[in-house]
Amino acid sequence: MKLLRFGRDFKPDEKVILRDYLAIERTRLANERTLLSYIRSSLYLLLGSIGFFQLKDFPNYIYMAIIALVFCVLFFIIGIYRFTMLKRSLKKLYYMSEELQSSK
Repeated sequence: MKLLRFGRDFKPDEKVILRDYLAIERTRLANERTLLSYIRSSLYLLLGSIGFFQLKDFPNYIYMAIIALVFCVLFFIIGIYRFTMLKRSLKKLYYMSEELQSSK
């Protein structure tokens, strides 16, 4: 489970400036790019799995097709999970910084 966590929780303790907002936005965009790369890898594995299923002359490749299909689903689920966890973390950080701004 440690692999799927995102380090320590950051709590803003001083005034958040424009640079910090831009850093949050860059992280959000990087999170979306990472999700797209997980989806792309998942689709490549799906295509490979379909290709292995199409090989009728080599029946032993059916096991490779099943393994590729399992990894396809696994990559997709991990990608969605990591995307949602980081998105929640960024949203919490953004709202904490907004509360800090309004209280000062």
